[in-house]
Amino acid sequence: MPAPVLTPEEFQRRLLAWFERHGRHDLPWQQDRSPYRVWISEIMLQQTQVATVIPYFERFMARFPTVQALADAGQDEVLHLWTGLGYYARGRNLHKASRQVVNEHGGELPVHSLDALAELPGIGRSTAGAIIAQSRGRRAVILDGNVKRSLSRLHAVEGWSGRSAVARRLWALAEYYTPHEYVTDYTQAMMDFGATLCRRGQPDCPSCPFADVCVARGRGEERRFPESKPRKVLPTRTTRMLLLQDAEGRVLLERRPSSGLWGGLWSLPQFDDDEQLQAWLDAHVPDAELGRTWSPFTHVFSHFRLEITPQPARCNAALAVDEARRWYDPGEPASIGLAAPVKSLLTTMAPFTLEPTGA
Repeated sequence: MPAPVLTPEEFQRRLLAWFERHGRHDLPWQQDRSPYRVWISEIMLQQTQVATVIPYFERFMARFPTVQALADAGQDEVLHLWTGLGYYARGRNLHKASRQVVNEHGGELPVHSLDALAELPGIGRSTAGAIIAQSRGRRAVILDGNVKRSLSRLHAVEGWSGRSAVARRLWALAEYYTPHEYVTDYTQAMMDFGATLCRRGQPDCPSCPFADVCVARGRGEERRFPESKPRKVLPTRTTRMLLLQDAEGRVLLERRPSSGLWGGLWSLPQFDDDEQLQAWLDAHVPDAELGRTWSPFTHVFSHFRLEITPQPARCNAALAVDEARRWYDPGEPASIGLAAPVKSLLTTMAPFTLEPTGA
């Protein structure tokens, strides 16, 4: 482990003094800190900023105030309230975990055991620690992205945190500094410190309570830490999205497979190319009339770029529907989980004008 720059007591004293003056004390999930409310907030906050999460959290809790309410809901309703937050596996795992909690833990999150909590879908070691510390005030170590960044800079920890040896060093530091008392404030302080002061792009080093002992700052290398994951050039994939509208103005949607891209969400039918799209129409909707293709746009994921070309079409005879296919009225309030670019398309096309392909 890198040599500690401060004793745990001095580190905690400085951090908590900063937190008292500059920390966030009025976030929605800080009111009535039940394990359930903290759990929902922690999952939503993974890779998402606080300002974005707040309205989603409030809507989610209004609809699903308890684990039982979440477990009783259908996946469509859960993913609908998740639409726009991204990383949809989080929403699917929340739903799956809620049913597991009801079936295996009597409807109560197993906060008595970090291991049992960490085994639930989508939680893991750091999130489990945050839930226990925040809702029960018991000592539990966290190492989310904010904590990794802060400790990496403070000790100039070399290497990407995704490597096991680097992760072990950071966990050892987090363990060393975590107190046995005031754990609720300490864990919130660590998250706030990384999110608002020891920021990713522009750390506010002059205001930092650790500026005099930060190894990275002492070297003038605070922006070099933490080291990023080795980057690869994002590949570009292409797809055709079929905007098929029936005589009533409804649009055909298909449910995505439970795993993979937009898993479990509803999307427009997708095809690799025009020939595949036309073959599908010939087989399922032979009376369909194609319009002029809309301009393509790009949706960026963490590991690739997706270039989407919308293809509008109309048909008179509505295609039969089932659990994986439905006709959807884009003029009605959404009540299902929609892939983000599909939701955007639907809000701009109710109803759309079909331009002849030769126009």
